[in-house]
Amino acid sequence: MSSTTDYRESEVSTDTVAAAAVRARDHLLSLQSDLGWWKGELETNVTIEAEDLLMRQFLGILTPETAEETARWIRSQQSDQGTWTTYYGGPPDLNATFEAYVALRLAGDSPDAPHMRAASAFVRENGGLARTRVFTRIWMAMFGEWSWDDLPVMPPELVLLPSWFPLNLYDFGCWARQSIAPLTIVGTFRPQRWLGFSVDELKVELPPTPPAPLRSWSGAFQRLDAMLHRYERRPLKMLRRHALRRTAEWIVARQEADGCWGGIQPPWVYSMIALTMLGYPMNHPVITSGLRGMERYTIRENTPAGMVRRVECCQSPVWDTALAVVALRDSGLPADHPAMVRAARWLADEEVTITGDWAVKRPALAPGGWAFEFDNDGYPDVDDTAEVVLAIRRLLGPHGSPDGIDAVDPQLAARLRSAARRGVDWAIGMRSANGAWGAFDADNTRTLPTKLPFCDFGQVIDPPSADVTAHIVEMLAEVGQSANPITERAVDWLLANQEPGGSWFGRWGVNHIYGTGAVVPALIAAGVSANHPAIIRAVGWLVEHQRPDGAWGEDLRSYTDDAWIGCGEPTASQTAWALLALLAADPASSAVERGVRWLVDTQRLDGTWDEPHYTGTGFPGDFSINYHLYRLVFPLTALGRYLSGGSAS
Repeated sequence: MSSTTDYRESEVSTDTVAAAAVRARDHLLSLQSDLGWWKGELETNVTIEAEDLLMRQFLGILTPETAEETARWIRSQQSDQGTWTTYYGGPPDLNATFEAYVALRLAGDSPDAPHMRAASAFVRENGGLARTRVFTRIWMAMFGEWSWDDLPVMPPELVLLPSWFPLNLYDFGCWARQSIAPLTIVGTFRPQRWLGFSVDELKVELPPTPPAPLRSWSGAFQRLDAMLHRYERRPLKMLRRHALRRTAEWIVARQEADGCWGGIQPPWVYSMIALTMLGYPMNHPVITSGLRGMERYTIRENTPAGMVRRVECCQSPVWDTALAVVALRDSGLPADHPAMVRAARWLADEEVTITGDWAVKRPALAPGGWAFEFDNDGYPDVDDTAEVVLAIRRLLGPHGSPDGIDAVDPQLAARLRSAARRGVDWAIGMRSANGAWGAFDADNTRTLPTKLPFCDFGQVIDPPSADVTAHIVEMLAEVGQSANPITERAVDWLLANQEPGGSWFGRWGVNHIYGTGAVVPALIAAGVSANHPAIIRAVGWLVEHQRPDGAWGEDLRSYTDDAWIGCGEPTASQTAWALLALLAADPASSAVERGVRWLVDTQRLDGTWDEPHYTGTGFPGDFSINYHLYRLVFPLTALGRYLSGGSAS
C-alpha cells in the first residue's frame, strides 16, 4: 500500500481505533492478579525442559510422571524434519536437538522410533556430541558420556580473584557469573552418574582440531587451558579447599527468598548440583527451598495427548506490570482505577532496598530500583527501574495535587514518590564510564571473558546498550532532568551509536526495530528535535522497512545475518515499537495510519493479538524469548498514543 490511493483506502476511523483499544484494555485488565501484578508466560526453547530432566536424573529425583509430562511438551515442539529450534520458525539447532533427544530417551522413547531416528541423524550429520556447546558437553560429562579432560577448565579459585584482576567473577555479566561459580565446583569433582542408557548413537569420530596460532586470543587461551588442566590434576590442596568453601558461601549467599538464584533457571540448576557435590543432603533447607521454588516456574496443561509440563527459564512480573500500567494509562484508564491502585501497591512493595553484586563496582551507591522477577533482590536492573519509574509517574499527579493515587491513598503516593526518587538516583549511579548504561552492572565491559573457550554460548558481559540507555534517558526526561549533563551525555552517546542505516541495535528485544522504537521516543522526550538528522534517518529507516500490509517484523536471524535487519514476518509487538517511534517523531505520517490499520485488522475478538514469533532477546543470536504479554501491552500503548495525538499520558 505504498501509493496515496492505497493509503487513503486504508485509513481507519478514530472510533474503530478507540474500540480496538477498549478491547485490548479490557483483556489486559482481566489478566491482572488479585495482588496487583501482571505476568505473561516467558517462552523459550526445549533445552530448559531437557536440562530440568537431566538435573532431576542427576539428583535421583526424576519420576516417570514428570518425565512423560515433560516429554509430551518436547515432542510437541519437534519439527517435521525431526529437529528442534531455539525460536519459532528458526533453523534447526544442534544443541536443542541433542538435548531434546536425550530428554526423550530419559522418558523412555526408543532410539529406533521414527522421530528419534530423524533427530539422531541430524545430530550426527552436524558433528554429533563433539560439535555441541560446552554446556551440553558438561551435562554429558556429568553422566560419563564425555570426558572431563576434553572440557575447558574453570577452577573454583576464580572466586578468590579481586575485582580489579582480569577474569575475576565480576568481569562476567551477572547471569554468567551465577552459572560459572557453581560449575567450577562441578568441574572440580568431575562427577559421573548413570544416565540410564548410552548416547553412542549421537557420537561422531572427528579429527582433532589443530591448535590456534599462539599469538591469537584463541591460541593463548588454549595454552592457558592446558596449564589449568595440569593444575587440576595436582591443585594446591589448602588453596583448593579454601576456594571451594568460599565458592559455596558465595552461592548460598545469593539464593533468593523463593529458592531461586538470580530468578533464572541455569544458575539455579547448577547451584543445586554443585552444593550436593559438596555434601549438602537433599533435605538441606537450601536444596529443598530450591526444588520447591521451581514449582512456581512450572506450567502444566491438559491437552488431548495428556498432561503437558513445561518450565519457564525466568519470570517477568515487575517488567510486565510496569509495561501494563504504562499501556493502560496511555490508553486512558484513570490513575485511581482500582487496578492501578493494586498495581501501585505491588510495585511499591517490590522496591529493592538491599545491596547486591552491583555494589562491587559502585560501593558508595545507595540501593534502590527494581528487579525483573518476583524474588531477585540481589540483581535489580536499570531497565526495569526506568520502566517502573515511568509507570509510577503515570500513577501520580503533580506533588500535592488531588490527581492520581493521591486522591485515593496519599500514603501510598508518598511511598511511590520516595521509591521513584531512590530508583532514579540508583539508576544514575549505575551509568558506565562512557555515559551509557548496561542492564545489571556498571562498566561490565572487559572483553577477555568473551575469549575463553568455556564461554562459547551467549553474551557473557553486560556492556551499555542503546535500548537500556534510551529507557534511562526517557525516565530522566520524565522526571524533569533533560538538561542534566548526565542526560545530555547519554543523548550524545545514543546519537553517536546510531547504525549507519538509521536504526539502533536492540540488545534485549528483536532487534533494530526494538532499538529504534526505544531510542526515538527517548530522544524526543529529552528535547531532540524531530528535525534532527538522526531522527530523520530513523524515521526514514522505519518507513523503508514497513511491510506492504502496514506492519513491521524482524527475524531473530538479524543478529547474525545483516540481510534480515528490519525484515521478517509481521508481529504485533514489533509493529507497535515502530509506531511508538513514529508517533513520537512524525505522528502525521501515512506510515502510522497503515500500521494502526494493521493492528486493528489483526486484533483477535478477545482484544489481544496472535504472536508465535519471538521478539525478546536473552543472548543475541543464541537465546530468544517470546514474552506472551508483549503482543498486548505494546499494541495497546501504541493505540492509546495514536488516539491522544502521539503523546504519552
